[in-house]
Amino acid sequence: MDEFKNYPDDRERQPLNETEPVIETRRETATPPPRPPKRSGGFLPGLLGAIVGGLLVWLLMTNVGGTGEKATSGNDEKLGLTDNVQSERVSLDISNDVTEVVGKVTDGVVGVTNLQTVRDFWSTTETTQEAGVGSGVIYKKAGDKAYIVTNHHVVENAQQLEITFDDGSKTEGKLIGSDIWTDLAVIEIDAKHAKTVVEFGDSDALKRGETVIAIGNPLGLGFSGSVTVGVVSGKDRSIPIDLNRDGIIDWQADVLQTDAAINPGNSGGALINMAGQLIGINSMKITESTVEGIGLAIPTNLAVSIIEQLETTGTVNRPTMGVTLLDLRSVPARQQQEVLKLPEDVTDGVVVTDVARNSPAQEAGVQKYDTIVEMDGEKIEDMVTLRKHLYNTKRVGDTMTMKVYREGKLLEIDMKLQSGNSF
Repeated sequence: MDEFKNYPDDRERQPLNETEPVIETRRETATPPPRPPKRSGGFLPGLLGAIVGGLLVWLLMTNVGGTGEKATSGNDEKLGLTDNVQSERVSLDISNDVTEVVGKVTDGVVGVTNLQTVRDFWSTTETTQEAGVGSGVIYKKAGDKAYIVTNHHVVENAQQLEITFDDGSKTEGKLIGSDIWTDLAVIEIDAKHAKTVVEFGDSDALKRGETVIAIGNPLGLGFSGSVTVGVVSGKDRSIPIDLNRDGIIDWQADVLQTDAAINPGNSGGALINMAGQLIGINSMKITESTVEGIGLAIPTNLAVSIIEQLETTGTVNRPTMGVTLLDLRSVPARQQQEVLKLPEDVTDGVVVTDVARNSPAQEAGVQKYDTIVEMDGEKIEDMVTLRKHLYNTKRVGDTMTMKVYREGKLLEIDMKLQSGNSF
């Protein structure tokens, strides 16, 4: 209201007396009247001016108030806030390719709770507690049984397994078998609980940049059935794995790379293509502080044969040589020259430190301190590459050709592989 302070009725008045003429500010001329006005004559014009000024102020304020109301009303109409405008909530069916795929497979993704028995420190009582929660995928129904694939590390050391479905219902799961090297496990449940079976897709047909969907239970069942969307960031990635956490790499996992968010609890869950097919088992993520958006999944084309063996026999039947090995890089340079008698240009390979009796290696003539540098034409750099060749490309009963250095000479040895769970 500051703009109204200088209207005529608010102006400062000077006291009137008989000798001082009255000057009216509204007049264009300041010529004094011929006779000085009387006191009563001065009071009435002042009163009249005050009344006129008050009326002007009232009219101005009324106009301003009206304008403000009109402006506000106009704004309200734009915002849909007037009483005359009726608002209504509309339910929209927003569907796209992702929602259709998720709706198709979501009942086939479950929660897997690892329950372990814990003994109370202060008493002899035992209780069953949750040791961890992961995810799993129903991939098969046969008769009255249904089968779930998940990760080995999800079910490791479990005394009981509890399966939680998308609708919140639960049932008991039975572990059929698991494999530490591929980080896969198979669980059996009653088929009546399996509403949806997710079929395997061809992971080799994936393309970089192809859209994929991860479904699982990040951070536990509180976020069950979470859906994240990303792309295939890379194929045929090899990730070093230290299984026993002794600081030595034991295995190179062959995985798919995706930027779909994968967190603890997603392990064992589904990586789905846009056809609604299972093309990866979510397994891990890189968690370094400077890394973001690198999730890893086991390709189904590598997993299917392992899953079938676990489902059928509970174990993976792998070939073995019957030897104890040591990376050549771990051997001091002096011993490489004096004991192994290797050429100076040989820096990679695996040293045989022991040969088991009646093993394929003994029957083939392998000796202690032989240095393996090649298998079936593939260069062997360390125990990881040797294990990958043995486990991924060979089967029990196959014949394998090795090149080894013995006493400085390069030899070729043929070996028929047998069944076992070690080198």
